[in-house]
Amino acid sequence: MCVESTPPPSARLTRRGVLAASAALAGTATAFAAGASPASASSGAGARRSERPGPGGDLVVEGGTLLDPATGDVIEDAVVVIQAGVVRAAGRRGRVDVPKDAPRLDAHGSWVLPGLVDSHIHINTVAEAKAALRQGATTARSGSTNFYQDIAVRELARQAPELAPRLRAAGVFVSPDLGDTILGDPDLTALARLKDGVVSAAALRRVVEVNVARGADVIKTRSNPRAGLAEQDPLEQVYTYEQLSEIVSAAKKHGKGVLCHSYSEQGCHDAVTAGIRSLEHGAFVGERTLHEMRRRGTYFTPTIGAIAGMIGDKDPVLDERGRTYTPLLKKAALAAHRMGVPVVSGTDSSGGTVEPVGGEIELMHSAGFSPLDAIRTATVNAAKLLGLSDTVGRLARGFAGDLIVVSGDPLADLSVLKTPTRVVHSGIALAV
Repeated sequence: MCVESTPPPSARLTRRGVLAASAALAGTATAFAAGASPASASSGAGARRSERPGPGGDLVVEGGTLLDPATGDVIEDAVVVIQAGVVRAAGRRGRVDVPKDAPRLDAHGSWVLPGLVDSHIHINTVAEAKAALRQGATTARSGSTNFYQDIAVRELARQAPELAPRLRAAGVFVSPDLGDTILGDPDLTALARLKDGVVSAAALRRVVEVNVARGADVIKTRSNPRAGLAEQDPLEQVYTYEQLSEIVSAAKKHGKGVLCHSYSEQGCHDAVTAGIRSLEHGAFVGERTLHEMRRRGTYFTPTIGAIAGMIGDKDPVLDERGRTYTPLLKKAALAAHRMGVPVVSGTDSSGGTVEPVGGEIELMHSAGFSPLDAIRTATVNAAKLLGLSDTVGRLARGFAGDLIVVSGDPLADLSVLKTPTRVVHSGIALAV
């Protein structure tokens, strides 16, 4: 059955309804409290929007020890001045002009870092968005949702940054079996009649085009099944090089990158050579593929914590996978890093449980990364992956006013990043 006879998805006619449904599912009605109308919040593709949330705050953070992940510089008794959600100045006290009447946050005895980036997370509800934010992830990239909730959460963050991290949305998963996601958009329902699922070039293009029409910033697909489901074989190939190339080509046509869930070496290699932007998981990625990733500038999101989290599972299959895959994944992440492949941190949190991205940074260190390089996986490296290298990942003039305050020196003890004492998003200090 060919799906090309179906008219192209219409952003103007149905997108408002899709976002409204996503908002209802995610509980994001509060996104409009700042004065935006539903129509204005749902118009235009996300990648064409300003990255600055509108209602940013004013704040002066003073007295802490400031770490710049880009340079490794450490500044004691530092001051960070944020106005309208944007950093206006950062440096040593006495060298920074401080507005007299600005609200103050005392960071004496603490360390101050830019807000962290979780490069692979599944945020389906406002509660999950809040949890990620309060654990230090002021920016994130979605690993897909079932019904476009991430697109609504992205809009929520723009209107009410105290409720959600700045988000790159992936929309729905491009996968052979869409399951109930088929109900997430009327323009997907024609695919329900396909006997073999979403496998033909036309069907693959269709899911990409619907995602783009609904405002997805990136496209998510897979070459292998899930490791976290005992009944699935994560080394089975579900999309070939040709199919993955079709997805990448369709996404590229609209200026979108692709993140690909892969485990087997063949699946990883096919995905990388097809032109994906980032490889997710990649437990069995081999040296030939890592060399190709370095050559192409492909990013690696190993999600070590999600794999290690299977250790001790009551299902012996999952327990064994966790014990087998975790050391392999640490070895692969370190090999990639040493080879010059950009590595980023992602928790792969889902199902209502949000893990702190600081835990993934700590696992990077346990894999062999230096503390500073581990921190870079959730700051400057991740910012580049998300196309936000001039917005997040540092505390410098013109960057977003996102930061975390932690109780000790993260270069000596990375565990402090898991429990920040304060989080600031767009100049708004949050209770944690």
